[in-house]
Amino acid sequence: MSFQSENRDFINRLTEEMKIRGYSYRTRKKYREIVIKFLKSEKTPREFILDYSNQSQSTIRAVFLAIKFFYENVLKQEFPEQLQSLQQKIKLPVVLTREDISRMFYVTENPKHYVVLSLLYYAGLRLNEARNIKWTDIDFDNETIHLKKTKGEEERFIFIHEKLRKALENLGIRKQGFVLATDTGEPYDERTIQQIVRTAARKAKINKTVTPHTLRHTFATHLLEAGADIKFIQHLLGHKDIRTTQIYTYIANRDVKRLARLI
Repeated sequence: MSFQSENRDFINRLTEEMKIRGYSYRTRKKYREIVIKFLKSEKTPREFILDYSNQSQSTIRAVFLAIKFFYENVLKQEFPEQLQSLQQKIKLPVVLTREDISRMFYVTENPKHYVVLSLLYYAGLRLNEARNIKWTDIDFDNETIHLKKTKGEEERFIFIHEKLRKALENLGIRKQGFVLATDTGEPYDERTIQQIVRTAARKAKINKTVTPHTLRHTFATHLLEAGADIKFIQHLLGHKDIRTTQIYTYIANRDVKRLARLI
């Protein structure tokens, strides 16, 4: 079956079914992207969804719901999986040590690339949140960043870490435009940011698969290990459901370190 024939018809029907049910443009676009990837993968629903096991719980849920919608409303078949059973098999996210992070920053000499790492780690931003920040969104006096383009379209404010502030100052603060901008003024694309992170990890000789989201996972885990309240971390990350944030309690070794000191 070529993607240009029957699968293309599936995608057209998928779009129609979502429009009939009043799904937003953003959701329709996301579901189309997921289902296209699923069809191209030629994997079972379980195999495809588990490929996202190192992503956030909200991402995994979106993938699950997109494939479920496709099965039930386009293929007219019963969906064979349950989200709860899949989540039990989901792997914990990859998290770096503080030494790993230090090495990544140490080997990064380009000021703009340094800011990329700083936004992802010291602010815990998602890739698209980082690339869409404009200089006018940053309040240096109050040490906050106003995130306007976020997942779920819910704005939020986050703090500016001292090291992020220094990175921005070294880059050269401007009055307008995107912080991470090309020579033409357009924001960095996703692939550029992904490559910057991969290059830094490779130069730092980190033997793990490191993505922009890895730095976000690491930000949250290090905050939890330092004693930050999980509700505070939930706000910083922009999670709607506290259960999404609680995954970091399985990774953080704060309590392990505390118990070790008691022996």
